Amino acid sequence: MLYVTLTVVFLILSINVGLRYVAGTSLASASELPELMFPWMIMAGVVLAAQHGSHIAVVMFTQKLRASRRWVLAGGSLSVAALYASLAVAAWPLMEIAADERSPMLQVPGSVSVWALMLGFGLLSVVTLSKLPALWSSAEAQEPDAEALAHGA
Repeated sequence: MLYVTLTVVFLILSINVGLRYVAGTSLASASELPELMFPWMIMAGVVLAAQHGSHIAVVMFTQKLRASRRWVLAGGSLSVAALYASLAVAAWPLMEIAADERSPMLQVPGSVSVWALMLGFGLLSVVTLSKLPALWSSAEAQEPDAEALAHGA
């Protein structure tokens, strides 16, 4: 999703710039399509970063914990997953409201962008929960190995 949206947005903007330079005109919908695709591109990048553990993490506190570290990390993961799921549920009424709004040129409902947020938050919740087994299996390993795994080594 990330590569498709990034490629399409780049092509649309490049074609529009070329048309303005060569013909003095532009595509009427060239400004709407990138606006509609931008939330999908951002949420795809966020979910991809969460899958690979490339998102921001603060490990200073968890480095100081020894035996209780996995419990703190598991509790934090469960609360983060619950918060992402609640954000996905909270976006549902917004989607119904945004469905009445239409883009001026393409007449695409505004709910398309809210769907990106709902789907992204739902997937972030699933990704966070899917990381729990790796957390517990790394805690069963020796302490130095578990600490190295927690820091991406």
